[in-house]
Amino acid sequence: MRHNKKFNHLSRTADHRHAMLANMAISLIEHKRITTTLAKAKALKKYVEPLITRCKEDTTSSRRVVFRYLQNKYAVTELFSNIAEKVGDRPGGYTRIIKLGFRQGDAAQMCFIELVDFDENMAKTAKAAKKTRRSRRSGAKTEAPAAEAPVAEAPATEEKAEEAKAE
Repeated sequence: MRHNKKFNHLSRTADHRHAMLANMAISLIEHKRITTTLAKAKALKKYVEPLITRCKEDTTSSRRVVFRYLQNKYAVTELFSNIAEKVGDRPGGYTRIIKLGFRQGDAAQMCFIELVDFDENMAKTAKAAKKTRRSRRSGAKTEAPAAEAPVAEAPATEEKAEEAKAE
């Protein structure tokens, strides 16, 4: 029976699993986005979100707790400086998992896991999608373009200007 066994063991021993999740968390903190399998991403989400919540309060105790999990002082510094500023007002949900499809070799389901506040592309597309609203009907009714009046073009370069003066 599986009573009280809620997390995915990922077919690894406990030491291997803890080391792998710590390494993946360090990579996620440093690069803000990593590509991995869906099962590992879900396990990493449960591992790293409490650490990000802990970094909102910058105390010696919270730094020591986070360092005990990560064992990388550069990742801890990044977490408490840059990431804590961006997620300070967010109540939770610091990571996003985006499914990519299946891996060629073993058909494992692949995905991105990324920090939500650090993805510029998603923020740009969300703003652009809200601004532009078009109807198909209005685009179909276009009038014929009016005849353009001839405009005297200014020479673009110095050579063309000299040729124009010579003529």
